[in-house]
Amino acid sequence: MTSPIDPVALTADLVRCPSVTPAEGGALVLLEGVLTEAGFTCTRVDRGGVPNLFARWGTRGANRSFGFNGHTDVVPVGDAAAWTQDPFGAKVVDGWMYGRGTTDMKSGVAAFVAAAVDFVRDTPPDGAVILTITGDEEGVGVDGTMALLDWMAGQGERMTHCLVGEPTCPNDMGEMMKIGRRGSMTAFITATGVQGHSAYPHRAKNPMSALVRLLSRLEEKPLDQGSAHFDASTLAITTIDCGNPANNVIPARGSATVNIRFNDLHTGESLTRWLQDHAQAVAQETGVQIDLRVQISGESFLTPPGDFSALIAHAVQAITGRTPVASTSGGTSDARFVKNHCPVVEFGLVGKTMHQVDERVEVAQIHQLKTIYTRILQDYFA
Repeated sequence: MTSPIDPVALTADLVRCPSVTPAEGGALVLLEGVLTEAGFTCTRVDRGGVPNLFARWGTRGANRSFGFNGHTDVVPVGDAAAWTQDPFGAKVVDGWMYGRGTTDMKSGVAAFVAAAVDFVRDTPPDGAVILTITGDEEGVGVDGTMALLDWMAGQGERMTHCLVGEPTCPNDMGEMMKIGRRGSMTAFITATGVQGHSAYPHRAKNPMSALVRLLSRLEEKPLDQGSAHFDASTLAITTIDCGNPANNVIPARGSATVNIRFNDLHTGESLTRWLQDHAQAVAQETGVQIDLRVQISGESFLTPPGDFSALIAHAVQAITGRTPVASTSGGTSDARFVKNHCPVVEFGLVGKTMHQVDERVEVAQIHQLKTIYTRILQDYFA
């Protein structure tokens, strides 16, 4: 009998692949080999220079197709000298594996690959198991999971439900799953006035004054007080700049950037109109031209609590003894793309060290996560 796949060993092998976005680093090649040997049909769906992997066990178009989604790309190491262990060494110290991507999210990918392979071998289900793994979650995302979903639509491939294996637990294993995410958008604001001497401000039109006035208006009142499943929306001023080296010159141009994380009381379109209305009002008040460029990274979404989220919560509780809170907190994830394809829920490890120096994962949690994913597959196809 074939031995079960060790998710810890697989995590270590993946961490040793230097897959810093957008480099593939050997991670998807490794997974394709493991999955092909296990009987999965694998297809590389690379687009725009971005590596992606689709893998399916079972027949195309099955009535039930459980999907896992994740990514093997990681953020840069940063200051390598600040690490106490090799960022790509996967060394285990006192029960913790160190390395970039150990938490976000090579351990999650290893856990669901190991669970899927062992599950279809030991108890072949009446249906299909699909894995969609991208190398571009930490980047712009345009040619990552979106490319996989576009390819699937063209090939007639479909997941009936999907679990994204991102880290979801703030402190303890099993305490939180994500049933939705806030939307995210960034507004790039440019104010153009008239340059002049700071001693004669009446001869100039100060773009910085207009920017400050606009930003003050945007921050003046909360966007909302939250909704049934979401915290209040937030607005953060992230940059203000004019590149002016002189202290006695009113600049001709200034810029600012604002990031908004919004709940289901808004859309990217409605908030864009809100920004435009305020910008137009300040432009009329000051005589300064104000231009906006808006980038919407994703709309808010919610998978309403129901049978699917209950199934996942039951499996997590059975293994960890904790019933996970159904949350919509945090930043964005590729679930924002998957939700257009099928119902999606996220559950994964404790994410306290992701993106940090000395990113690390508790080895015992990787084994536990594989067990949880196996239980989810068992319950789903029962």
